[in-house]
Amino acid sequence: MNKRICIIGSGIAGLHLAYALKDEFDITVMERRTSEEIKEGRIMSTQVHFGSTRTREKRYNMPNWGDQAQLESIHITIGIEKLFVGMLQEPGLSIDQRVYYAQAMKDLAEKGVPFLTKKVDKEKVNVLMEEFDLIIDCTGKKGPLFPFPIEAELSPYSIPQRKCIVGYFKGIKANDPLGIGVTVLPGLGEMFEIPAMTEQGPVTILFIMAIPNHELDVCKGIKNAAEFSQEMRGALERFFPDVYNRLEREKFKLCDENGWLQTAITPVIRKPYLIDQGKLVIGCGDSVFINDPITGQGCNLSSYCAEQLYETLIEWKHSNWDGEMGESYWNRTKLYVKEVTEWTNAMTEPLPDHIVQMLLKGAEDQAQANEIAQWFADPSKAFAAFFSKMNV
Repeated sequence: MNKRICIIGSGIAGLHLAYALKDEFDITVMERRTSEEIKEGRIMSTQVHFGSTRTREKRYNMPNWGDQAQLESIHITIGIEKLFVGMLQEPGLSIDQRVYYAQAMKDLAEKGVPFLTKKVDKEKVNVLMEEFDLIIDCTGKKGPLFPFPIEAELSPYSIPQRKCIVGYFKGIKANDPLGIGVTVLPGLGEMFEIPAMTEQGPVTILFIMAIPNHELDVCKGIKNAAEFSQEMRGALERFFPDVYNRLEREKFKLCDENGWLQTAITPVIRKPYLIDQGKLVIGCGDSVFINDPITGQGCNLSSYCAEQLYETLIEWKHSNWDGEMGESYWNRTKLYVKEVTEWTNAMTEPLPDHIVQMLLKGAEDQAQANEIAQWFADPSKAFAAFFSKMNV
């Protein structure tokens, strides 16, 4: 008889795990909202599926979104000066998570994976632990359900480092070549410009990461979509002239009334397993590995860790699921989590001089520009650039 696994949450980590594990184990997914409620609800985040994540999606036979609107490049701007356009080795893709999650949930249900619509609290968890051989906490940014221990060395912050201001907009001419715009405003914050696909067609995601209570924190007290759009237009005119000059003034608006978000995240990294009531419990994705969004790694880190957990469970399929297995999973993920986290934390601080010099060199050397673009697709390269003794 196959071991029974309960996945709590159907974000990137939960969905990738469900696809990966469904043919090897008896999988049940708990999600507090139906696929229709997710599709019709508020946006939850931004997302870029870089090449490695898209490869995993193909490996697990997840829904194919085609090659439309592929992201081929990274456009780097410091202040109002555009430095360069670096080309990615493999194209990325951004699909509105509302559509991505809803489609994957329906597809998994059609493939025989049970989805139970219920909000899980600690009391319900105790019941689930008696029913299943393993609980995987994929509850995301608002989790975790379990007290996974904090890794203090990788969790230096007690408050959010950025205010996240996100809108999915129509009426912005795409950059060329199509790709992600990264603008750094020293002392104020950053903005990502991300071409994406939604149910309403192509949009441009504008993702401002403002240092709290500084000038870029422009949407305080906003209560509705119309006010939000007006403030964002003003922010573009004041701080991001390149994007503002590409506005189609009469068409500029949110893709729908739910296409905006404001939030703030305190980064924290936790050891992704514990023993509760004598049984192993595992965390995966944002529930245990939550970084500041400044480097755009949430989706890809969750996907990576889901793959490592899948490989661990397959390796331990016929063994006891205990603390030793939990440690094996943590050992598989620890180095990559450390590299992503330390690079991300460094990006919330003033850029080191040697990184500034690399960026300036990228303006003159296309090979260097391409290397820097690849930091976002392969954070290990970014970590090496920031922290290699040769570069310090």
